[in-house]
Amino acid sequence: MRVGANRDSSLRAVNVKPMRPNLPRNVWILGFVSLLMDLSSEIYHALLPVFITVTLGLPVIAVGAIDGIAEATANFAKLVSGRLSDRSMRRKPWIMAGYGLAALSKPLFPIAQGAAELMGARFADRIGKGIRGSPRDAMIADETPAEIRGRAFGLRQALDTTGALLAPIAAILLMWLLADNIRLVYWIAIVPAFCSFLLAWLALREPEQRSDTTKTSPLLRGFRDLNRATRRLLAVGFLFTLARFSESFLILKGVEVGLSETLSPLTLVLFNLAYTVLAYPAGGLSDRIAPRTVLMAGMAILIVGDLILAWTTGYVGLSIGVLLWGAHMALTQGVFARMIADSAPEHIRATSFGAFWFVTGLATLLASLAAGFIWDRDGSGATFIAAAGAAAVALAMLSLLETESKGSV
Repeated sequence: MRVGANRDSSLRAVNVKPMRPNLPRNVWILGFVSLLMDLSSEIYHALLPVFITVTLGLPVIAVGAIDGIAEATANFAKLVSGRLSDRSMRRKPWIMAGYGLAALSKPLFPIAQGAAELMGARFADRIGKGIRGSPRDAMIADETPAEIRGRAFGLRQALDTTGALLAPIAAILLMWLLADNIRLVYWIAIVPAFCSFLLAWLALREPEQRSDTTKTSPLLRGFRDLNRATRRLLAVGFLFTLARFSESFLILKGVEVGLSETLSPLTLVLFNLAYTVLAYPAGGLSDRIAPRTVLMAGMAILIVGDLILAWTTGYVGLSIGVLLWGAHMALTQGVFARMIADSAPEHIRATSFGAFWFVTGLATLLASLAAGFIWDRDGSGATFIAAAGAAAVALAMLSLLETESKGSV
């Protein structure tokens, strides 16, 4: 019996599959914190193009300038906060500072009377986003085993985008209930932002301190220490981001097709629906196949979406094009973050995220400014065709790069 028992135990041991680790507690908390903040921020964002062009009477290029400069500012802040987070070996204080500043910026929107005040509000909001971005992504990478990092970043992205999905719906309902009073809607949108800050403050835990000594290294040392795989990701990310401008232009396309000002945020509903549904599966897929393959699929989908939006004059084409835009975001944003986490050494992980978000922020500024200029001069069709061309160049470059490892380009 003893021999038989040992044999049965051996058979059971052979048949038992190792369990995949669970996602850490902080990953879930950061996801819900992002959901609440995005719910607030995207209510502002959903109504911003109409607020700029109708309420304030500014040209379309102002949409690109305000969005582009604000996003570039956020990504510059990510560059600095990432390095400071690595030097201090702390994540939570920087995350809290970012969410706090973003919450405090929200009351500035409803009191804005012109481009300068609106730029100041958007500037403060995006600085807050930038301060929290790199430490937040580094915290996720610090605590998540490598084999499920795609799932972790996919979950955070999916919850974040759930807030962005609910926001335009809330914006439409509030605009209807409040007789299109955008400023009053902006006042109400302050509430979830402060709830987000409180949740992060009360529930988020600082990870265990690492044993490295990077906090004594020079501030700029970490940027020089970025490895080859990370530098290549920076180059690909920059080129690809030149192909995609602010989602505000999707809203303007919806208005051009025939949506009313009140219903114009429906384009963001479709965009974020596809983004939310696909973000987590895309992250999980990048755990099983080469992330570069997932990225290339996302780039190809963006090209198709741009071409459809360039030629469409009806709601069906608008819907398909916007859904494809959301799908391309799901297949690229979380996957890019996972690849940075895989390629970066632990002691400069937040620094690597900061560098990546900085170069893509610069590209976002250039893309949004160019889109606004082309739209005012040649119309929406030319804008989306130019974006499709830039995406095709990025896809060609990525396809030519050799694959060194699963986590690299």
